[in-house]
Amino acid sequence: MEKVTERFLRYIKTDTQSDPKSGRHPSTPSQLKFSKELAMELEKTGLQNVTVDDKAYVMATLPSNIDKKVPVLGLIAHVDTSSDFSGKDINPQFHHNYDGGDIVLNEKDNIVLSPAVFPEMLKYTGQTLITTDGTTLLGADDKAGLAEIVTAMEYLVEHPEISHGEIRLGFTPDEEIGEGADFFDVEKFGADFAYTLDGDELGVIEYENFNAAMLKVTIKGQMVHPGYAKNKMKNSALVAHKFISMLPAFDIPEKTEGYEGFFHLMEINGSVEKTEMQFIIRDHNRELFEKRKKLVEGIVAQLNLEYGENTVVIDMKDQYYNMLEKIEPVKHIIDIARDAMLVSDVKPLIKAIRGGTDGARLSYMGLPCPNLFAGGLNFHGRFEFIPEKSMVKAVEVILKIVEKVSKM
Repeated sequence: MEKVTERFLRYIKTDTQSDPKSGRHPSTPSQLKFSKELAMELEKTGLQNVTVDDKAYVMATLPSNIDKKVPVLGLIAHVDTSSDFSGKDINPQFHHNYDGGDIVLNEKDNIVLSPAVFPEMLKYTGQTLITTDGTTLLGADDKAGLAEIVTAMEYLVEHPEISHGEIRLGFTPDEEIGEGADFFDVEKFGADFAYTLDGDELGVIEYENFNAAMLKVTIKGQMVHPGYAKNKMKNSALVAHKFISMLPAFDIPEKTEGYEGFFHLMEINGSVEKTEMQFIIRDHNRELFEKRKKLVEGIVAQLNLEYGENTVVIDMKDQYYNMLEKIEPVKHIIDIARDAMLVSDVKPLIKAIRGGTDGARLSYMGLPCPNLFAGGLNFHGRFEFIPEKSMVKAVEVILKIVEKVSKM
């Protein structure tokens, strides 16, 4: 417990937020700096073939110590944290023997982590919870996954009597902005299958995720003095309002759950002359996903008919697809993870991701890659926390997966 916790606390000291607007790879220089430090740590730990490229991808190998050929196992996590909330100067707080009540994160600003709002906290009564101080995110997404993988590898290096096949590690940048697999070399990685350690609560196994698209909407208006604007002014902000009103009112993140998809307005900036909006489009069902995109195209056509050609211009790009299609033919890798959890006294919780992981794209690139829990909850905000025991259990599960793969 001390090793994985110490490693996690060390990792979150470095601010590695990705930046969706930078246009660089990696999107922030801090990710490359962190990746280089991580590579040095892996070499000191005893891993081999450690590489870090100029785009901040880290790869390393723990060679097989058995004399038979078994599948090459991959373990993957990402180095960046979300840009949704500050990741600078994280000040973690420890709450030992959690009693099931409210946790005051920041007394000055009256920021409280409460089971009345986050009932999942009650699953971890009696345990040590690591929280933020209410001013930053925590970084468990995904530095907990990083810490768990490296700690498990360190344990195997220190215990050569434990049999294992070849294990490949891959640590990626820019997962949080949907670019984590952009420059991932699957052939170089050389694993037969892999797991991302990027899930949330204890026991999670995920091999279904959203189909995802990014949508940028640009609306061109026409400014005229408001006193003389009749039949002349075209207010782009009002056209934007109409665009939003033509989307299904209840298909938004705050009113959906489970397998329900949505349109999410992430950002809007505008004036009479010009308004820009950023949306993400999500649905687990591929057919419904395509219908959502067709709906957007229909709205654009209707508004351009009403307000004039090229008033509304869109840039809509697919980001990733539901990995279920690629995992079903190799469903035994789900069985391996589930059985590893059961022998580690962890109850498997199989659910669909209301989001995506590097594993979704990697699965379509030829590397089947379901997602396992890293242990954190309430990612991307001030209320993020992680039970210390969940990190320990993640290390145990990794070791059990390694053991089971060595017997294939």
